[in-house]
Amino acid sequence: MAKFQGAVVVDTVRCKGCGLCVNACPQKVLQLSAKVNAKGYNYAEMTAEAEKCVGCASCGIVCPDACISVYKVTL
Repeated sequence: MAKFQGAVVVDTVRCKGCGLCVNACPQKVLQLSAKVNAKGYNYAEMTAEAEKCVGCASCGIVCPDACISVYKVTL
């Protein structure tokens, strides 16, 4: 059976930092950044443990602004 690793890409310009994706992630690989975007929001980003991402897309599903794209890579 093939193994997958996921990658999350956040549109940091549009992200308003609601944190729904952080709470929805079962692997806990998302966090709100200490940096802010042009609108003054702390945007979502992957943590240092990004390799734990399985590409389930829970974060993208709950994002109210469709700022998140999830990709899967076969290992």
